[in-house]
Amino acid sequence: MKLSKTAAALLPALIVSLAGPAHASAENDVVDDIDQLPITLGPRPFYLVDDMDEDSAQSTELKAALQQCASNMGSYERSDFSIGHRGAPLMFPEHTRESYMAAARMGAGVLECDVAFTKDKELVCRHSQSDLHSTTNILETPLAEKCSVPPKFDDAGNLSNAADIMCSTSDITLAEFKTLEGRMDGVNTEAKTLEDYLAGNPTWRTELYAANSGTLMTHAESIELFKSLGVKMTPELKTPTVDMPFDGMTQQDYAQKVIDEYVAADVDPSDVFPQSFLLDDVRYWIDNTDFGDQAVFLDDRDTQPDFNITNPDTWSPSMEELADMGVKILAPPLWMLLTANDDPDKPIVPSTYAEQAKAAGLDIIAWSFERSAPLTEDGDWYYQTIDSVVDNEGDKMVALDVMARDIGIRAMFSDWPASVTFYANCMADELEL
Repeated sequence: MKLSKTAAALLPALIVSLAGPAHASAENDVVDDIDQLPITLGPRPFYLVDDMDEDSAQSTELKAALQQCASNMGSYERSDFSIGHRGAPLMFPEHTRESYMAAARMGAGVLECDVAFTKDKELVCRHSQSDLHSTTNILETPLAEKCSVPPKFDDAGNLSNAADIMCSTSDITLAEFKTLEGRMDGVNTEAKTLEDYLAGNPTWRTELYAANSGTLMTHAESIELFKSLGVKMTPELKTPTVDMPFDGMTQQDYAQKVIDEYVAADVDPSDVFPQSFLLDDVRYWIDNTDFGDQAVFLDDRDTQPDFNITNPDTWSPSMEELADMGVKILAPPLWMLLTANDDPDKPIVPSTYAEQAKAAGLDIIAWSFERSAPLTEDGDWYYQTIDSVVDNEGDKMVALDVMARDIGIRAMFSDWPASVTFYANCMADELEL
């Protein structure tokens, strides 16, 4: 078999990558010297480049540049532009030690712990306070009985409430939480058996590394791991699904408790990007802590009834009002930043939203790359504003390029950080990374 020049150049890196993320160990996988953790990208970034269309000048020019980079780049460096969204949950159970190690090995310079609290008010890494039924093995343990809405079965033994099952971190203690294992996120809400219910992981995420790869972590443990890896940290304060105050803990107590764990671990505020969808949390950090300068407002203003992405008059608060409140970093879903263009040579361009945010002086972090189903399936939520001009996986790279070079985003969350790390290394000079 004769390899192309590009494939031949990539082959050594691909072989080395087989010893990368797939072999993350658990308790002992802490690194004292960051140089001991080489960056290995695997084949996925190059698959995306090869899959890029050449039906527009925008895509053709970018594809050529990235192919040239792939041929010439000898090694890859960690990049703060690349954020591990829950680690690397495209293939690893999210918010687990194994997922974080995989993301670090793929060059993510920032790692995320979404912060929820247990029944005894201890902080743990979970995407939602109430997702244990879909992200852990709790339903296969006696702790299922403690769930807010445990599974129920009819007289014939069939699961009768698949759509309503809910297990929350606040249902169990920290000690109980630590007995659980992470699993790939996804359940079948129409299932009639528990086995079928737990078989709801989307096939495009795969379960290749899910077996024995689900070490759950406390927030404090994530801090220590991230410190040992030499990466920055972005905790997201999850909106509680229980009434606050919770057992005497107010929302402000919760927001402060997250910061206190960084202070206790002697982490410099410049290494932390605390996030929340609740503007009051962000303003609390700005007004009351040393960690407010990099506080991130996760933007879900699109959930407001009158919101129109093309009409700034419908955005409340406005971009200028956010800046006046002291907000410096805005984090919208990536679809808000992009729009389809009539010019066939440049089909993807920055949105009015992106232009308004930059005009107000706001930095932007976007979410989330590699979280969507294959773009051959129309109507993906993350690409809804450019659905008419994207139809294959390679189009993701064009969208990323518009956000990076035309808009100037600060960083990108990704479920498979290697793809963003590759792009950031290739475009480092232009992006001044």
